[in-house]
Amino acid sequence: MEKNRWLILLSSFMINICIGSGYAWSVFQKPLIDIFKWTASEASLTFTITFVFVPIAMIVSGKLQDKIGPRKVIMVGALIFGCGIIGAGFTSSLLSLYMTYGVLGGFGNGIVYSAVIANTVKWFPDRRGLASGLIVAGFGTGAIVVAPIAAEMIQGYGVLNTLLYLGICFAILMLVLAQFLHVAPAGFTPAGWAPPAVTATSTSKVSEEDKNWRQMLIEPMFCILFFMLTIACISGLMVIGHASSIGQELIKLTVREAAVVVSFLAMANTIGRVFWGWISDKIGRFQSCMIMYILLSTTMFCIGSTSTFGTFVTAVMVVGFCFGGFLGIFPSITADMFGTKNLGMNYGIMFTGFGLAALIGPRLAAKIKEINSGDYTQAFLIAASLCIVGVLLTFVAMCIEKRKALALVKG
Repeated sequence: MEKNRWLILLSSFMINICIGSGYAWSVFQKPLIDIFKWTASEASLTFTITFVFVPIAMIVSGKLQDKIGPRKVIMVGALIFGCGIIGAGFTSSLLSLYMTYGVLGGFGNGIVYSAVIANTVKWFPDRRGLASGLIVAGFGTGAIVVAPIAAEMIQGYGVLNTLLYLGICFAILMLVLAQFLHVAPAGFTPAGWAPPAVTATSTSKVSEEDKNWRQMLIEPMFCILFFMLTIACISGLMVIGHASSIGQELIKLTVREAAVVVSFLAMANTIGRVFWGWISDKIGRFQSCMIMYILLSTTMFCIGSTSTFGTFVTAVMVVGFCFGGFLGIFPSITADMFGTKNLGMNYGIMFTGFGLAALIGPRLAAKIKEINSGDYTQAFLIAASLCIVGVLLTFVAMCIEKRKALALVKG
């Protein structure tokens, strides 16, 4: 079992690299605009549609896992995702692009993502934070791996053929990797490991009773966690969505220098998912959130006053590092608070906080930039203030869990 679960983790990581290719949309956007003469806003809407459908599909996926198991769900999602990318290779209009890459690609993406996370986390009760961090890091790595490959293929085969070939490869690869996935036995624990005893100072893993989505939604803790995730993602997506233009406006970077910043940001985002997942197993989930909120708040307050390439890159990397960290540990927090049995659907609902942040963060930054003639400072200050609210919410969550732990110890 010990070896099998690491093979499951590796297979899941590679599956997430495939669906994480959705982050590489910008590689396809310009070549498509050159062919069809669409505007940038028309073409970029494809990316928005994709990630609007991800959390919706995650909820559907969570329900399906209970009926047919994660392997079959992942295979279904792989086919839908592959068909979406393949279909985009035959596109001739914006509507067909929206329906293929956007709707089908996003829906397949969410189905696979939810099933992979829920299944893998159950195999690692001893390293839950590290496992979820690695799985989510696979998703973040997708663009880093796929973008340069796609760029080379576009040069040789054209953008439409590249989409066609990549869609076929993604579907086949995910279908093969899905065969290595197995369902964890109920109550699985690895050899030689026992769950830690609950103490009066526990701040996680004291709510292991499995709750369905209805029970989860009426818990005060759900509201706290939902807004914690949303606040964290607002800051992260605000910077990720505008990193290049912020650099060019703020410290007059060239386009090439701004592209380097985006690469560093992506790297920090991926590393943060693994690092904070690992560290949360050591010091606790909420303690990790508290540190990340403080780092985020401080950085968002200061980023508007950066004046050199080095300080700007450092600030952007800290934001990406913390943003990735929140995405890395929130599957584990959801499992800690509401159990693993219904994790697929429960985390799908929790992840709608990411969707809400995606609507708020980048749009807020864009609107404030327009009002203030290219100045993002007010947006940064709003994000920093929200992170302080995040600190307070985390403190409340810690108090609630300590109270539960104390009741269990006395009871």
